[in-house]
Amino acid sequence: QSDTQPASPALLGLMQRSFTCLLEQSRSRASDLALSASYLEIYNEQVRDLLSPGPPCALPLRWSKSRGFYVENQLSVEFESLEAIVSLLLQGSQRRRTSAHALNRHSSRSHALLTIHVRSRAVSAHPGLGGSGRSAGASACPSKQGTLCFVDLAGSERVKETGSSGEQSVEANSINRSLLALGKGWGTRPGSAPARALSLVTSCVAHPPAGHCISLLAKPRGKRTHIPYRDSKLTRLLARSLGGSGITLMVACISPSSRCLSETLSTLHYASRARRVTTRP
Repeated sequence: QSDTQPASPALLGLMQRSFTCLLEQSRSRASDLALSASYLEIYNEQVRDLLSPGPPCALPLRWSKSRGFYVENQLSVEFESLEAIVSLLLQGSQRRRTSAHALNRHSSRSHALLTIHVRSRAVSAHPGLGGSGRSAGASACPSKQGTLCFVDLAGSERVKETGSSGEQSVEANSINRSLLALGKGWGTRPGSAPARALSLVTSCVAHPPAGHCISLLAKPRGKRTHIPYRDSKLTRLLARSLGGSGITLMVACISPSSRCLSETLSTLHYASRARRVTTRP
């Protein structure tokens, strides 16, 4: 895309197309529809705000009966155009933790969650008779709200292959533990193969061992036991996407290289299992 000419719609990615669709819907609806965005990363089991000015600091992750798991004091920024939301995405992505290792020059060292908050307050103008017979005017309907969450998971790693040490080794261990809790275990060992996955609403790649969220959610509802969402910050933030009332779309990324055959098969095994997870929209 040049500075003077916008990209062709055919060249736009999944996120840009989703933003465009939401903005078109907001312009076409008669109700008052407000769009805002928040952007977080989970780095070494700390939740950080990627849009808040100043140095990143850990934010508390809370739970309430009405809201479920939520991040306290996160910044949410309203937007009304594609350029504005893309600017927020680029701003946050530049602050996300990355570093180089033997397999990747720009390896993500954190999981990232971009959440679009959609709020509407429909107003119906119907006459209502008061005591004096005059119209009561317009009445406000209950507000509605929803979210669309884009999740980019850091890839699981074999430290032996990536050559990670020191701080990078600590980061890799945190990534692998959270992916294992989600159900992205490779065999029975966390991080025994490198991989990448990007998804809309929620994502994971793996051949999950029994006892983790994706594996348990794939079972028939009558055979499910307790789902251990509290095992990691990642599974807590994805609890509503995985087992709530949302609709989830996962995009699993695989490589055409024969060197990655084991990882590709493992990813496809996961995709087959993830298809059995059902929610109730």
